[in-house]
Amino acid sequence: MPSPVSIRPATPADAADIAAILQDLGWFTHLNPMEPAQAREQVARQLALDLASGSHLVLVAQEPGGQVVAYGAVHWLPYLIKPGPEAYVSELFVAAAWRGQGVGGALLAAMEGEARARGCSQLMLINNQERDSYRRAFYAKQGWQERRAMANFCRPL
Repeated sequence: MPSPVSIRPATPADAADIAAILQDLGWFTHLNPMEPAQAREQVARQLALDLASGSHLVLVAQEPGGQVVAYGAVHWLPYLIKPGPEAYVSELFVAAAWRGQGVGGALLAAMEGEARARGCSQLMLINNQERDSYRRAFYAKQGWQERRAMANFCRPL
């Protein structure tokens, strides 16, 4: 099913809609207690840094009326051991009212297109197995393969 949205690079003007999507999820303890204006300012600051770095791309899905209803971020990770960089999808969030309408798939397709244009050898992401997107096999339905033999480690700073 074609998505009813247009995909474009994010701008600082998108910060309020992105912050609202994140706060509506309620998953992020540093954003949850913030007032909407404070969350918008934090997202705007980070987005301005992101846009200036060139190390990654933030895309938004905009509905015909102009509201941003989803966004995704993809980073370009150089590797000496691979035939090209790896594109790492770090964030992909869709507003609840827009899930199941092809919006997430459209964002992934746009990120894949950009990764191919940059000569990336593969796309990678990490999905929490407790999330609805994992339970309903969203990424598998998009053609992604789960690497069961991998362990995801992190060290909080």
